[in-house]
Amino acid sequence: MIPTTERLRLFFDSEADRCVTQRTCDSVARYAAASPHLIDQRLAALEHEWDVERIVAVVVNAAILVSLALPALVSPIWLIVPALLAIFRLIHALGGWSPLASLLRRMGYRTHCEISHERYALKALRGDFQRLDAVVTPQDREDISRLEGEGGPPAPEYCCDASDPEIVNEAIRAVRS
Repeated sequence: MIPTTERLRLFFDSEADRCVTQRTCDSVARYAAASPHLIDQRLAALEHEWDVERIVAVVVNAAILVSLALPALVSPIWLIVPALLAIFRLIHALGGWSPLASLLRRMGYRTHCEISHERYALKALRGDFQRLDAVVTPQDREDISRLEGEGGPPAPEYCCDASDPEIVNEAIRAVRS
């Protein structure tokens, strides 16, 4: 079974897919040496970016509502329009394919996962994840719990430089995967 987050990507044109991915990588690279304030502004903009699924839902549902007025104003034959739109919406919801989603993709709109990849790459560049400890085993959890009871772990002395090329490349690799 295909994960819901990946089903749309199966139907996208590979050239459009590469363009969108490249645009995301370019955006991350552009903000690599930016101040935390500029990264915060970009993250706020990403919070308001509409993904393909949301746009498809709004457009199709609005078209259904508008087309429901046509039978009352023109002729009952126009009931076929909301029925067809509902069928397209159902096909999109169940299978992931939609002509509107493909069109939006060619226009450069991204999926929710792609927007999230850029968001997390920017957060990594900003240094949000530096102080997260890796808890792998029950013994690790017990050690950290005991350490927190004694005042917590010491803050790391090393703070990465977001303009370091290796950090930028790592964030871009994270976006691509």
